[in-house]
Amino acid sequence: MEKIKDKAIFKFITVVVIPLLILIVIETKMNDYYKTVVILLFINVILAAATNFTNGITGIFSLGTASFMAIGAYVGSLLTLPPDMKCSRIQGIPAFIAEIKLPFFAALLISGLFAAVFAGIIGIPILRAKGHYLAVITLGTVIVVKSLLDNLTSITNGSRGISGMEGYSTLPVTVLVTVLSLYVMYRIKTSSLGRGMIALKNDEDAAESLGISRFRVRLFSFMISAFFAGIGGCLWAHLQRSIAPSMFYLTETFMILEMSVLGGMESLSGAIPGAAIITFFPYLLSDFSTGGEIFGIKVPKINGITNIVMSVLFILVMIFRKGGIFRENDYIFDAMFSPDTYSGLFKKEHDDVLKKDV
Repeated sequence: MEKIKDKAIFKFITVVVIPLLILIVIETKMNDYYKTVVILLFINVILAAATNFTNGITGIFSLGTASFMAIGAYVGSLLTLPPDMKCSRIQGIPAFIAEIKLPFFAALLISGLFAAVFAGIIGIPILRAKGHYLAVITLGTVIVVKSLLDNLTSITNGSRGISGMEGYSTLPVTVLVTVLSLYVMYRIKTSSLGRGMIALKNDEDAAESLGISRFRVRLFSFMISAFFAGIGGCLWAHLQRSIAPSMFYLTETFMILEMSVLGGMESLSGAIPGAAIITFFPYLLSDFSTGGEIFGIKVPKINGITNIVMSVLFILVMIFRKGGIFRENDYIFDAMFSPDTYSGLFKKEHDDVLKKDV
């Protein structure tokens, strides 16, 4: 007998209907502050999933997601700012950059492409390294990109950054882009190419003996991850509406890694609980950091409580749930993106019609 959790109607309600109703309530009833936090959650889901795509699925331990995010943020900002604003805020900006102004979705796509091309260029030499050597090299790309952003003042405005972007990253737009991004990553993961990535992670020698090119598959995975990290960066820039190189440095690097590890690096679905914890906990614990009243109870100021709680939670997950909350299971996306979830809604009705005909 089919279990309730395996029924198409149960999957459809839990992964489509309920989340959609929650988002409608947030969009129509909540104020801008709560909407911003939820939008940030969806952007973090993209960044965590992009990291999982390389670190968990392909076995490339990359710490460079923040650098690709920075490229996407700056490219997207420069492509959507009006020419007069760019000329007034960035001294000495080249004319061909100043004159460009594109629609947001075109800028979003180009931001991802720029990040992917950059990943392809640096990936050719660095992906020949493995393990912790590769992790250190990719961490170095974060430092290099920040230095470039600091020093290319005629394009990036240096350490002062860029501001004045339009708030294109609304909740409906961000949800749409997130779902499409996750769908593409999930389809790649479940394709023959994705199975090749998993095979390389499990046993490189065996995979290569079957004709799977280690270098090409790793490079493709690295570029796809960078593409979606760039898209996440562009969304983030148009949410914050002000960016600077310091925002894409070590703090952001390890925050993205925490989201990936907490949720489960080998699962794209793990990006959701990982991002939710890292996004919501600082806001939930903010009253403890500043002191005040919570539910009528006076709470003293506790400096650094957010970092303490997050560290303890991280340690507990690593001890009692090795591999992260979802481990290698893609519960959510297996249900959300499976055709059986939607075709199964009409299966019983179709079977009843067939029985009547017989």
